[in-house]
Amino acid sequence: MAIEAFAPAKVNLTLHVTGQRADGYHLLESLVVFVGVGDRITVSEADDLRLAVTGPRSEGVPTGPENLVHKAASLLGGVGAQIVLDKHLPAAAGIGGGSSDAAATLRALSQLWNVDLPADNGLSLGADVPVCLRSAPCLMSGVGEVLTEVPVLPPLWMVLVNPGVEVPTPAVFKGLARKDNPPMAPVPAGLDAPAFAAWLSTQRNDLEPPARAVAPVITEVLDVIAGEGALIARMSGSGATCFGLYPDADGAAYAAAQIKEKAPAWWVDHGALGSFV
Repeated sequence: MAIEAFAPAKVNLTLHVTGQRADGYHLLESLVVFVGVGDRITVSEADDLRLAVTGPRSEGVPTGPENLVHKAASLLGGVGAQIVLDKHLPAAAGIGGGSSDAAATLRALSQLWNVDLPADNGLSLGADVPVCLRSAPCLMSGVGEVLTEVPVLPPLWMVLVNPGVEVPTPAVFKGLARKDNPPMAPVPAGLDAPAFAAWLSTQRNDLEPPARAVAPVITEVLDVIAGEGALIARMSGSGATCFGLYPDADGAAYAAAQIKEKAPAWWVDHGALGSFV
């Protein structure tokens, strides 16, 4: 028996850095959504634990214990499984690829092995794993462990663009002008796509300015997305992936095609926002 689980891209529509704990972890408030673009996990019975990586973004992805997929399997404590990670998302890109893979692995193996999900929802694997385990729009706060439901968002489509540069997260946080920025405003209910994007423009990703300083190409990416009619263009997480929001599928598909034509070396994909569990 084989069990499949989708690992959607996680996107921070906002990311407010509101403080820093004594242990160095940053306190965040982030409106997180998931897009119908991602990796896929397939698990089946085996005598021992094996991981294979396939797909267009498989090159350089480790298959040993250092992979979060492997760590997720070990956390559940099962005896064995054949795990195949079909990799489509770029790594270390600010869209939670590894964390979403780990969360999908937890979901799939909990079914295969008939065991409960971990009590901490995978927080020990990384701050983004609990929200990826939920894979639905929510407000993420604390260091990632506090998840709060938000009002239903309007139908939206997203174009994701990554220029192929790695942006070291420690360097981005080090470049923050301050660590105690204002918190997010409450997420409004009942807005259509343009009105929601207008509200979103009043909120922030506090990591975007220092990330632009570390990798100036991010500014170029944002300008290209904005030039393709996006309701808003912003960076996700600590970069370098950026996104544009669109009110309909055709607009997103057309924008993605235009960006691919202008910058064929960039990774570009598009999909609808939604819940994926």
